[in-house]
Amino acid sequence: MDVNGAVAEGFEPVREAFVRNFELLGDRGAAVAVYRDGHRVVDLWGGTKDVDGAEPWEHGTAQIVRSATKGVAAAVLLLLHQRGELDLDAPVGEYWPEFKAAGKERTRVWHLLAHRAGVPVLDHPLTPAQAADPALGAEAVAAQAPVWEPGAEHGYHAQTYSWLTGELVRRITGREIGEWIAAEIAGPLGADLWLGLPTGEEARVGRVGEAHPPAEAAGVLRTRPKRAVADAYADPDSLTRRAFAAITPLPDENDPGYRAAALPASNGIATADGLARFYASLTGEVDGGTRLFTPETTELARAGRSAGPDRVLVVNTRFGLGYMLHGAASPLLTPASFGHPGRGGALGFADPQTGIAFGYVTNGFRKSVTADPRAQALVRAVRDVVAV
Repeated sequence: MDVNGAVAEGFEPVREAFVRNFELLGDRGAAVAVYRDGHRVVDLWGGTKDVDGAEPWEHGTAQIVRSATKGVAAAVLLLLHQRGELDLDAPVGEYWPEFKAAGKERTRVWHLLAHRAGVPVLDHPLTPAQAADPALGAEAVAAQAPVWEPGAEHGYHAQTYSWLTGELVRRITGREIGEWIAAEIAGPLGADLWLGLPTGEEARVGRVGEAHPPAEAAGVLRTRPKRAVADAYADPDSLTRRAFAAITPLPDENDPGYRAAALPASNGIATADGLARFYASLTGEVDGGTRLFTPETTELARAGRSAGPDRVLVVNTRFGLGYMLHGAASPLLTPASFGHPGRGGALGFADPQTGIAFGYVTNGFRKSVTADPRAQALVRAVRDVVAV
């Protein structure tokens, strides 16, 4: 397998793991980038731009990153807090009065970020076209009654996170969240990262689809989920199924209209370098320049707010403010790590303990929700390097 790009001295094991992902774990096209102390040390890409095509992946090819978008959306709220424009402990209804309906009066802003708001489902799911309209999404989630007392438990808000975060940003800033990210995050960083893909960037983005590992990898991969998890996904009445089905039918992720929409839970588009560069800016200066989070905000982001049985994912999860934390469901680098995976593939995170920031994007998605074996193989290689 031919791999393009470069690694700094000592990071050769990451290249080797990246090659094995194609040979053993079914990658069709992918890229990985790693920063250490704000400087890029890994920049690799290979395979095809489209999961079902032959055109080669090029430097700068981007892909949809699904729920890895949530980490970028969380940064918007944390930056508004850092600038004194948002109180994380305030009731959501203080900024968004309509949200107080149906028993949500005591829901706090931080509950949204820590998946404690109690509204992971919609009793009346939205179509993809309706979901792309931020006003309709906000109206639906504001009217929704919580399925647990806000703040009392936690469960992954797989789709509703889009309208919870997006509407809050609009109420505070007067701007759509995708516009805010372009102006205040991606632009200053020079990061290839979009929420709401501009027309001029469409040609850079590959087609995504399912990835199937070669048969010889069967002994390497755990292909069967735990019984409780499998049952939850099979039951149409479970919180798990209902949370992921808040948009029904599932959107076509290759549709230009879907990619042009701004859904902070699910449809951000990035290069591996854009994702890693973003996370590098959360813990330090990038290339000696831009830093987004102050040290205080970094610690706020990664301070644990939810831990234990997840009402939606049916496994134990740990969340800070918008970020998954190192744990069994999301084994990042060290216990200091914080970031977010995209279902079945993408991963971005930062680790202030080692100074590492990581981004992986792919055009081939697997059925895993959190710990994708290809991303984890790369993380293990990075871990081995920085532990030397």
